[in-house]
Amino acid sequence: MTAFADLVDPRDSARCCYPLQELLLVALAGVASGAEDWVDVAYWGRMKLEWLRRWLPFERGIASHDTFNRVFALLDAQQFEACFVRWMQPLCPTLEGAALAIDGKSVRGSRSGEQAMVHLVSLCETASGLTLAQCRTPAKSNEITAVPLLLDMLDVRGVNGISRFPTCGNSNFPTGLRVVVGS
Repeated sequence: MTAFADLVDPRDSARCCYPLQELLLVALAGVASGAEDWVDVAYWGRMKLEWLRRWLPFERGIASHDTFNRVFALLDAQQFEACFVRWMQPLCPTLEGAALAIDGKSVRGSRSGEQAMVHLVSLCETASGLTLAQCRTPAKSNEITAVPLLLDMLDVRGVNGISRFPTCGNSNFPTGLRVVVGS
């Protein structure tokens, strides 16, 4: 969890029942184990509480799904992303010889009032299926504008190619397009 040490907790520390490090550990481990939403994350945490206590005390147990939702909504997304990329780097120290895939998704339920729906673009290593980077597309834009941002997050020297996930629908990346990145 040292990769997340710089992540600022936006909550009033005097009123926090659950330390940010505990919430991060449950969320990251839960999602890595297949949790797909905050209800799943909280449930996973309750089921694995004794295991989680090997690393952190969890004196108050596991937070509710509402708490996870509130806290993660308050976190600075760019700061969290930087910490996440730092945390993932040891798992993928080099991308030499790798094939990467790009996928864009609209986040269901993210539209609020006049605020537009959130659109995310992910960059994955195809052999492992591991998501290496993810970013939000700029407003009134398509996913192609996010590709340079994703590539800037990683050292892509030596990558065999980058393609659009073949299961995705209409986009600016035709299915099967390969972009060779020089080393």
